[in-house]
Amino acid sequence: MSTVAEQFSAATKANFEANLALFTDFTNKAFAGVEKLIDLNLNAAKASLEDSNATTQKLFAAKDPQEFFSLSAALAQPNTEKAIAYGRHFASIASSTQAELAKAAEAQVAETKRKVIEFVDQASKSVPPGAEGAVAFVKSAIGSANAGYEQFAKSTKQAVETLETNVNNAVDQLSQAATKSVARTTAKK
Repeated sequence: MSTVAEQFSAATKANFEANLALFTDFTNKAFAGVEKLIDLNLNAAKASLEDSNATTQKLFAAKDPQEFFSLSAALAQPNTEKAIAYGRHFASIASSTQAELAKAAEAQVAETKRKVIEFVDQASKSVPPGAEGAVAFVKSAIGSANAGYEQFAKSTKQAVETLETNVNNAVDQLSQAATKSVARTTAKK
């Protein structure tokens, strides 16, 4: 039977390795999310440049001011739709990256919790008589820490869901406002 110190040392080493694996996983997931955002921004910039050139050529080809303003109004709707699509894609990338990070963290916390409880149970078997109170205190502290983490995770998840809902609502409102604006501009013709 190993001593408590050896058990503690093994548990500490396992915890360090698990934290290193979690950090590596977090870093990889974060970089994947950033890569997606960079790709989205590069594609949006490229499309914007191409659209700007095409729009400029169309506007320069206008024969009179009325045609110029009609073209301007007609070209506003696709740009608004592209901005809305960009916002939704951006929110989707951010949300999926956050979900992946949360999932990895939850898995790590569950595993660490399991290992800590296992360690405390093993260590409590070899405590000297009279130390049962200390073991009970440690178990109680672990239970309190777990409850605190679970509340923190729940609050974080609710905050992310609220943020996602607010972004989607803002994009929907922008879309509705843009549609009404284009409809009014088109009706004035």
